[in-house]
Amino acid sequence: MKALVIGGTGPVGPYVVEGLFKRGYQVAILHRGTHEIEFPVPVEHLHGDPHFLETLEETLGAHTFDLVISMYGRLRYTAQVMKERTPRFIAVVGLPYKALIEGENGSGRVPVPIPENAPLFTDKERHKFTYLMVVSEQVVMDLHNQGYYNATLLRFPFVYGPRQVAPLEWSIIRRILDGRKQIIIPDGGLKLMTRGYAENMAHAVLLAVDRPEESAGQIYNTGDDTLLSIRNWVSIVASVFDYEWELVSMPFELARPSRPYCGRVHHQVTDTAKIKTELGYRDIVPVEEGIRRTVKWYLDNRPQPGGEMEQKLGDPFNYAIEDQIIQEYKEAAANIRESASVGYRWRHPYDHPRTPERTELKTIHK
Repeated sequence: MKALVIGGTGPVGPYVVEGLFKRGYQVAILHRGTHEIEFPVPVEHLHGDPHFLETLEETLGAHTFDLVISMYGRLRYTAQVMKERTPRFIAVVGLPYKALIEGENGSGRVPVPIPENAPLFTDKERHKFTYLMVVSEQVVMDLHNQGYYNATLLRFPFVYGPRQVAPLEWSIIRRILDGRKQIIIPDGGLKLMTRGYAENMAHAVLLAVDRPEESAGQIYNTGDDTLLSIRNWVSIVASVFDYEWELVSMPFELARPSRPYCGRVHHQVTDTAKIKTELGYRDIVPVEEGIRRTVKWYLDNRPQPGGEMEQKLGDPFNYAIEDQIIQEYKEAAANIRESASVGYRWRHPYDHPRTPERTELKTIHK
């Protein structure tokens, strides 16, 4: 059996490749050659750009496969190119939900959790990238319904682990390495966000490989079983170093230095019940262990300060500005608290009598 993984050199790909090899597949990966990694199993490399029809066709030539897993490139093109080349097509996509875009703009509500059948974003003018995700999904499902191949779509959350292009954890790790004693978190760090450890997400892909009939024509949200808040996440990363620092909470609008590691203002939680029920998904790596492995990998493979990765993160690591924001916010918050506390006293609304009260029993006549 022959399998092709489009992409394959990112966080999830190597685990998928190894899993396919263990299942008896001869594995090839198609990627641009920008990032080469060593695989523990034999892998054929096809170098070509999966973002364009012409380069895909040129790279693939007359190749056909028993299974294709698309994890990179422009899905609407890879889906078309593969319609005559494989009977089984599994695609990894992002989260194209309308609520995530509307909530980001402050003009809508974000359900928690978001199910697979929630409305998708279809406004090309407002957010072209998300709109094209929806278009790509539709191309895959149309080709599935036309009988070209058996297709499955897996919607990934933010993936953490080795080889991430823009690892949010690095913003936390570097602040620890730089000896920061305070870190800004928005709104108490209470935001919830579905994430997926790379090996767990590969497990989700391989479940679809193992269960082609159950997953045929289906779309699945994926993500770790355990859902953490931003506060939990930052604290667990620090605990790997046995590091103590102050988590400085402030309103999202003021906590701008936290954007690279905390993201948007609203919850980003997807409902993963379907893949658990239909395919039997469960984490194979616990979240805390996944975070520990992620931290270790970036300590062993430290990004260059100010280099490509940090530029993609958009984190300037401007500690002078952070200190200024923290100081000014704490001073302002102290003044506001003093004013706001005047005349306020919390009281439980129900009575809590200290001695028993006896009341005369009366008969009410109607």
